Amino acid sequence: MRVRLQQTEQRESKEPKPLVGKRAELVDDFIRNYLLKMKMTKTLDCFQTEWYEKTTAGELTPEDVSIVADVYQRNQELDNQVKALRAELDKAKEIAHKARSTWDKFRKERDFHRMNHRRVVQEKSKLVNDLRRLRAHLATYEPTLKGLEEKYQIAMKEKAMAKLQSDRLQTRVDTLESQVRQTQMTSVKGTLEQSSSLPPQEKSKSTTQVREATVINKKTTQPAFSTDTSLLAFQDRENPYLNLSFDPQRADKYELRKTYKAHIAPISAVALHPKKNIIATASDDHTWKMWSVPGGELVLTGEGHKSWVSDIDFHPKAAQLATSSGDGTVKLWDFSKSKCLSTFTEHSQAVWGCAYHDSGDFLASCSMDHTAKLWDIRKGKCRLTLRGHVDSINAIIFQPFSNNICTCSGDKTVSLWDARTGLCIQTFYGHLNSCNHVAFNLRGDTIASSDADGGVRLWDVRMVQERLQVNAGPSAANKIAIDRSGTIMAVTSDDHSIKIYSTEDGSFLSTLDGHEEAVQAVLFEPNGQMLITAGSDNTLRIWS
Repeated sequence: MRVRLQQTEQRESKEPKPLVGKRAELVDDFIRNYLLKMKMTKTLDCFQTEWYEKTTAGELTPEDVSIVADVYQRNQELDNQVKALRAELDKAKEIAHKARSTWDKFRKERDFHRMNHRRVVQEKSKLVNDLRRLRAHLATYEPTLKGLEEKYQIAMKEKAMAKLQSDRLQTRVDTLESQVRQTQMTSVKGTLEQSSSLPPQEKSKSTTQVREATVINKKTTQPAFSTDTSLLAFQDRENPYLNLSFDPQRADKYELRKTYKAHIAPISAVALHPKKNIIATASDDHTWKMWSVPGGELVLTGEGHKSWVSDIDFHPKAAQLATSSGDGTVKLWDFSKSKCLSTFTEHSQAVWGCAYHDSGDFLASCSMDHTAKLWDIRKGKCRLTLRGHVDSINAIIFQPFSNNICTCSGDKTVSLWDARTGLCIQTFYGHLNSCNHVAFNLRGDTIASSDADGGVRLWDVRMVQERLQVNAGPSAANKIAIDRSGTIMAVTSDDHSIKIYSTEDGSFLSTLDGHEEAVQAVLFEPNGQMLITAGSDNTLRIWS
């Protein structure tokens, strides 16, 4: 029995008990209940009559007919409202403080820009005055310029007249020479006829005289060649690689084999010795160095430039090398004497590149001064200055076994020049940003160029048109190289990588990663065994 009672009590304790709450009363109900409770019926009738009239007239607001608020509840609501208003006040103060700080900042910027505007106005006024003064100064030179122009026209007319007179005299000289030769031949025939009837001794003397006259005649008929023997280097010759074919290098399968800490500053260019396993590097630390491969031993260090060394190239006969620099000079170095042989200083700004002609008698250089120069190494002077680009010329190279020079410039063009005349043969348009580098294949019929947007374009020299376009971006494409087969192309980039492409269809083959900063130079080894790169991380790397 006790167990049943305990279970019943537990069951009842678990069951929820109903809650009884007091229903909130409206104001009018509260007043009616109070009057009924106090048995004030007459007052109740008057209240109901007046309440009905006010309700019908709409004189009562929603707050007048709301429920009768509990004092504690009302106090809590008012406290919550006070807290909410205080929070809003704090936010408003914070916003006001930020607005004050922003206003102070704008006021300072306004004062700065006002001062800058005043300075610009002053500079503008000064420039306007300078322009007026220069115009007035130029006006004083206009009569002189007109006089010089008239003198130039007169000189050109005199030159034309002198050319005509020279042509007439040359024609007259040729006529006289032909008459002299005819006279000599006639005298020789007469002498031979007379000698046939003379004794043997006199006959031998006459024969000697005839031979001497013949030799003199030959000497007078020989053409007068130019005394400038250096032009022989520009004679037409055949490219020995034109009919040869090589297997393409498997650069897409290459892996990093060796890394050399070559300089203490970024490396800008590399060159390979034409006969030995030696690599030359040029660096921003004002030096160039030679390294043995694959050992990596330092062979030679060259010092002498006053600024960064931008490019380096070996002489075809491997006895010298040339370097270009940001100090505006081009230097020739001799290995055996371990010294600088010559310094060319005619560029007015930094020199970006240099390249030897395959004969070794000439050196080409390009500069930030918008010009390229052809140097005669034997005479030690500038032979030609190539003008035509309207921005810095960033790279220069000779077309293999020819007389043509190829340049690329910051004006987004690639130009081909005749080294004999200094005239521009062809200009290739298509790049959308500054051209950084240019390269030929071994056959010399294809030009590859790269630009600052990462764009690479292949140009057909014979058809004079764009053959292929490759996007190696978005980072800048710094240098470009083509292997000896002409079918594989390596492009170095600011994104620390070397990208490998096919030159036949432009397909992407692989990416070589390993450099820690921008890659500035690339070179295919002629035997097709390895790839050489260098970059802003001061390292020289071998891939195979």
